[in-house]
Amino acid sequence: MKALIYSRVSSNDNRQNTERQINDLRKYANSNNIEIANEYSEKISGAVKNEQRIVLNECLSFAKENNIDMILFSELSRLGRNIYEVQENIKFLHDNKINAYFQKENIKIFDENGSESVVFPVLVACLGLVSQVERENIKFRLNSGRELAKEKGVKFGRKVGSTKSLDKMKEEYAEQIKLLKKGVSVRQVARLTNTSPTTIMKLKKEFFGLVQVSD
Repeated sequence: MKALIYSRVSSNDNRQNTERQINDLRKYANSNNIEIANEYSEKISGAVKNEQRIVLNECLSFAKENNIDMILFSELSRLGRNIYEVQENIKFLHDNKINAYFQKENIKIFDENGSESVVFPVLVACLGLVSQVERENIKFRLNSGRELAKEKGVKFGRKVGSTKSLDKMKEEYAEQIKLLKKGVSVRQVARLTNTSPTTIMKLKKEFFGLVQVSD
């Protein structure tokens, strides 16, 4: 059986990485005689829409085009920002006969015999809804705390002079901007320069206008 590993963390800095997710999923693959054909890692906010998740979309496309049997995820929330997007991606996997394993929830789309799991849709709906409600609760608490802090005179936002100027960005990302100017796609520039796809998308939007989702 051939599988892919997809991992994601929300932070785009060095405080978070996908190493733990990948190692745990590799162990699962080894213990279940699963061959890992490729691994995909992404640093992007969980609030970002599916169409903007370049690496996730690349992973799904690769699975479809290369007859991959299964994609391994650390948890259900890696597959979408809300229950609707999770279900959309699961439908894509289901329709293309690609199994998915979610380690935290310990569930799959298809069982060991290749039959569709009867309880899977129910579990996905319940777990997805719980995750979505929890995210909304966290968002509410953060906003509430921010408003209270503002009432007390606390100021938010970047310090004066902390935002990078265009000249500074041109200097720091000269290679990336040069490739974008040549018409190289966001995904390819990210690969070639070992830069986050999110950063490349920001550069393209800043210097060349609206980012095309197809990139």
